[in-house]
Amino acid sequence: MTIKYPLLWLAICSIGTASAAEPQDTTAWRDAQLHTVVVTGTRTPKLLLNSPVLTEVITASQIAQADATNLQDLLQHILPGVEFSYAMNQQTHMNFAGFGGQSMLVLVDGERLAGETMDDVDFTRLSMDNVDHVEIVKGAASALYGSNANGGVINIITKEAVQPFGLSVNGRIGRHNEQRYGLSWQQGGEKLTNLFNVSRTRMDNYEVKSGDHPVTRVFSTIYGDAVWNFKNQLTYRCTDRFKLTGRAGYFFRQLTRTADAPERYRDLNAGLRGQWAISETDHLELSYAFDEYDKSDYQKRMRLDIRDYANVQNSLRLLYSHSLGDDVLLMGADYLHDYIFNDKLVGRTRRQDAVDAFAQYDWNINHAWELVGALRYDYFSNQSLSHLTPKLSVRYRPVRRLTFRFGYGMGFRAPTLKEKYYNFDMAGIWTVDGNPNLKAEVSHNFNLSAEYFRGRYCFTMSGYYNNINDKIATGAPYYKNPSDVIPHLPYLNLADYSVVGGEFTALARWSNGLSARLSYALTDEHLPRNKNNDRVNNQYIPARKHSLSAQANWDHQFGTSYGLNIGINGRLLSSVDNEEFVDYYDISKGINTIHYPAYSIWKLSTVHRLGKAVKLTVTLDNLLNYKPKYYYLNAPLTDGLNLQVGASVDLDNLF
Repeated sequence: MTIKYPLLWLAICSIGTASAAEPQDTTAWRDAQLHTVVVTGTRTPKLLLNSPVLTEVITASQIAQADATNLQDLLQHILPGVEFSYAMNQQTHMNFAGFGGQSMLVLVDGERLAGETMDDVDFTRLSMDNVDHVEIVKGAASALYGSNANGGVINIITKEAVQPFGLSVNGRIGRHNEQRYGLSWQQGGEKLTNLFNVSRTRMDNYEVKSGDHPVTRVFSTIYGDAVWNFKNQLTYRCTDRFKLTGRAGYFFRQLTRTADAPERYRDLNAGLRGQWAISETDHLELSYAFDEYDKSDYQKRMRLDIRDYANVQNSLRLLYSHSLGDDVLLMGADYLHDYIFNDKLVGRTRRQDAVDAFAQYDWNINHAWELVGALRYDYFSNQSLSHLTPKLSVRYRPVRRLTFRFGYGMGFRAPTLKEKYYNFDMAGIWTVDGNPNLKAEVSHNFNLSAEYFRGRYCFTMSGYYNNINDKIATGAPYYKNPSDVIPHLPYLNLADYSVVGGEFTALARWSNGLSARLSYALTDEHLPRNKNNDRVNNQYIPARKHSLSAQANWDHQFGTSYGLNIGINGRLLSSVDNEEFVDYYDISKGINTIHYPAYSIWKLSTVHRLGKAVKLTVTLDNLLNYKPKYYYLNAPLTDGLNLQVGASVDLDNLF
């Protein structure tokens, strides 16, 4: 089964604006919706217009316009309701509409990722250099994707080689010795194609200064890093009905907090996938994936690379679909062997096997109504944890231009091996205690949306309610014994936690090359409390209640040798308060309410197209020169305006 992913109108309608390479007349723009295909919402190819699950798509043209280096850069510049905050030496944490990164399942071509940093995936390994588009499903998706999808799914769809030969290089420089270089090479024929990508990024550490009289801990250094990322994908089309895809990748990142012992992060991944169109109605997919993510400290004087963390995942997946006219039956099963080594774990190593089976039926009742139901069973060998998860989605289209969607989904997140078996002294602040008796957290998600398009305009409005039982988190630190020097920080299940919110997006595109998008998100969290009804101290800031993203873009081709694209985009986030310790090393000093003010960050970029091969980019990031007054742990990591200059050359188009 071969699936194509063109960059088409309805994908743009869901999220953003189009690029200069896309058709400028609104008729072609509107007609292109008939070919847009997404897979994440139902795990089967589906026209985005007809998908019963509200799926947002960030296209390759938007990724190029954002000039995004990795997934973090992309999401925070395009989507409202998303913020990246920081804690514990600037480890990155994502808050997505009230769900943390550990509850938003991040996939690459449908495959899970090994490893985490402070409960989130390592976003720096998710470079955008070979990405075709990103599909985002908000709300519980555990009925199809299992644990960690209780807040939603972010699926990064990579490119395939589509031409006999292609070779391009690119580079960008900015403040603080920021550098980014990339190379993409594709080659192949009718049967065999190959796509190779390599990227290199780096930035130096730099100093920042806070105002007088901070009320909690501030930092003075923003850490840069140096990253290598290699990816290769080989595709062999054995017949018209059978395709094999093999991939391999290597990631290396070095970060220097201590000059004599820089931190190193590595990832090695590989996979093989076979897709077989058995008949016009039956399709089968079998895949294997390997992923190993490591952390180490490099002792320069001794020339020793001391590994203190490794997570290795081996997974198998079988997916079968059968069409019954307009209806589709989907069945699948997964096996995952999860190994973790961590010197902070009781016993240092832990293993777990997980198996699941799921089924989904897509019932097209008539031209107006569609109903999709799914059910999944998961089993985890560690303490024999199991879970049954349902989901129901409904699409109703009373007229051609108007679509309503309603859904209920149960989500769950099984406790990780880390949360169960941690036991270590965290830098003299407290002793972190795992809890082997943790329950799985369970969420109930209800969502309703309406989408309307006409001519040059598209409007989408959605609302949701999420309720989470037995949320897994760290509780308030306490002293177990009078003789304890430092307190204990336990993992536990909290009382109910709920989020109510919604989003509105308006898009317009005119025939003169001008397009605009405006999106607003409301996120209203009701934070959990512990058994004593005390609000639990949160090392990450809660979701900001109001956020707005805006984008305007103008594109014009001045003949065959020169074209210009001018874009401006920005995000505005409301203020938020968070309860934090005055001194993390002495909790007896109590807790202060830290006020994180509202802020706005804008980017102005120009892209100059010289012939068919060369593009020059000039960008002013943080156009309004925003700087936090206090660099608290969760403050935005910026020290003002950043001029970035870049270029890309398609070498195969030079001659």
